Amino acid sequence: MAKKAINPTRSLKIPQLIIISAKICAFVSKNLATKFAARIFTTPIKHKVPKREFEMNLKSIQKSILVPAINKNITVYQYGQSNRKVLLVHGWSGRGTQLFKIADELLNTGYSTVSFDAPAHGKSEGKTTLMSEFIASILEIEKEFGPFEIAIGHSLGGMSVLNAIKDGLNVNKAVIIGSGDIVQDILDEFILKLKLKKEFSERLRIFFEDKYQLKMDDFSAYRAAQKIKIPVLVIHDNDDPEVLVKAGIHIHQNLDNGSLFLTDGLGHRKILGNQNVIKKILEFIKMN
Repeated sequence: MAKKAINPTRSLKIPQLIIISAKICAFVSKNLATKFAARIFTTPIKHKVPKREFEMNLKSIQKSILVPAINKNITVYQYGQSNRKVLLVHGWSGRGTQLFKIADELLNTGYSTVSFDAPAHGKSEGKTTLMSEFIASILEIEKEFGPFEIAIGHSLGGMSVLNAIKDGLNVNKAVIIGSGDIVQDILDEFILKLKLKKEFSERLRIFFEDKYQLKMDDFSAYRAAQKIKIPVLVIHDNDDPEVLVKAGIHIHQNLDNGSLFLTDGLGHRKILGNQNVIKKILEFIKMN
């Protein structure tokens, strides 16, 4: 009997046990529930490396480096030998080999790629992380493995790429795929999935801003986009249930030199291996 196909546009759900725990915390104390939500929000799921990523995992030169800005070690993957380098950045609960199909096509085109397991992801150390640590990792990798001609990011990796460019990452072009946009919208969606009252979204934002002494909206992708002058290709699926297509459209509207490519029926992750998407990326990279 054939296996039932996984719906590529089905949204990932938070396990019921975590939802129940959040509700119990909220019943006991709003502060307790906020701290619990913050812990869940910053804890990625470490998935086993699927077989389709084995080749990139095997053929990459892997190195652990320290990111001094956050005092954490991360695993970096060098794939291919070319001096024309592309930086690949995975999304939340992803891995440095997750964009392997894009990496393989880039190798065939004469590029090499550098990717990494973000803090608390894959082989990198830690249990919790935030986007600011993704950005710090990107900037440290540029120092040690750059320069890069192109940066490509998926989901939170897309947001991180835009913010890293805003903070000094020097690339000629960037591609973001299924990128999130407004941080408050992301918090709202998380609290909705956790089945807590909407007020906890605001509480969560304030909690992070007090703890890390930063303004969460400063990390919103559209804000970074407003300061970026290089060509950026925004790719998003109309049926993405994890990050609604309005995020990609809004980012594109705030770019000075942006292109928008919308797909249908690919959802949030299947889009990474789609041949039409990869073809579009390669065309964009080759454009003068």
